[in-house]
Amino acid sequence: MTPPDLDRTNALFLDLDGTLLEIAATPELVVVPPCLPGLLANLHALLGGAVAIVTGRSIGVVDSLLAPFSASAAGEHGVALRYQDGTVEEMAGGLAVPAAWREALEAAAERWPGVLVEPKPHGVAVHYRLVPERGNDVWRLVRSLVPQDHSWFRLIPAREAVEIGPRAASKGHAVERLMAHAPFQGRRPIFVGDDFTDEAGMDAARQLGGEGLRVAEVFGGNPAAVRAWLSRGVDLLSNRIAPAPPVGASP
Repeated sequence: MTPPDLDRTNALFLDLDGTLLEIAATPELVVVPPCLPGLLANLHALLGGAVAIVTGRSIGVVDSLLAPFSASAAGEHGVALRYQDGTVEEMAGGLAVPAAWREALEAAAERWPGVLVEPKPHGVAVHYRLVPERGNDVWRLVRSLVPQDHSWFRLIPAREAVEIGPRAASKGHAVERLMAHAPFQGRRPIFVGDDFTDEAGMDAARQLGGEGLRVAEVFGGNPAAVRAWLSRGVDLLSNRIAPAPPVGASP
C-alpha cells in the first residue's frame, strides 16, 4: 500500500512511539531525530495548524521530547486534550489509577528485574520489553487489579507493555473532539499509528471521511519511512515537487 500524497485539505493526527519515533528499550531512552521538531513545525504552518500528536504519553512529555515544536495534542490516549488556542481539556483529577494499584505494580517490578512501571497523571503503564518472559506474570497481575467489567478503568494492550487507563478515553474520541474545532474542522483527517490503541483513532478518521494508516502495512513498520513521507508532504505543500500521477495513468 502506498501512502497518499498530502494536500492542503488534510488534517494530520500522528502517534509518537513506533510511528514518529523508533521504539526504545525503555520510554526514557527514546531518541528524537534532530530534524523532527522542524519537520512538524513546517507541516503545522503549511496545514494551517491542523497537526496533532495523539499518544499514550502525557502532553508534558510530548512537549519536552519535541521542543521547540508545540501544537494541538492528545495525551494518555485522549485523557488530556490541548486545542490550537492552548486550552487544555482534561478528565477530572479524581479519575486516576488508585494508589493501591500503583503500589502493587511497583512492588511487583521490584521482584521482577527488567519490568518497568511508567506512572502517568491518570494512568500507569507496565513495560516488559526487557524481560518478555515476564509478560504472563504482568498480565496476570493487572487482570487481578482491573477486572474486564470495571466501571472506570480498562487494560490497554501495547507492544510488550500494558497500561491501565480511564475507560472513557480513547484516541478515537480525541480525533472526534479535535475535528469539531478549528483548524481541523472541515478537513480530511489522516491518522497514522502503529499499535492497538491507534485503531480507534484510525476508525474515527475513516468515519470522518479520511484515512487510517498503519505503520506496519503502509510504511514497512519503519518510523523513518513515516518521517520521509511527512518530509515529502512538506515538499508537496510547498509546491517544490509535483504529486504522483494516479495509479494506471499514462506517462
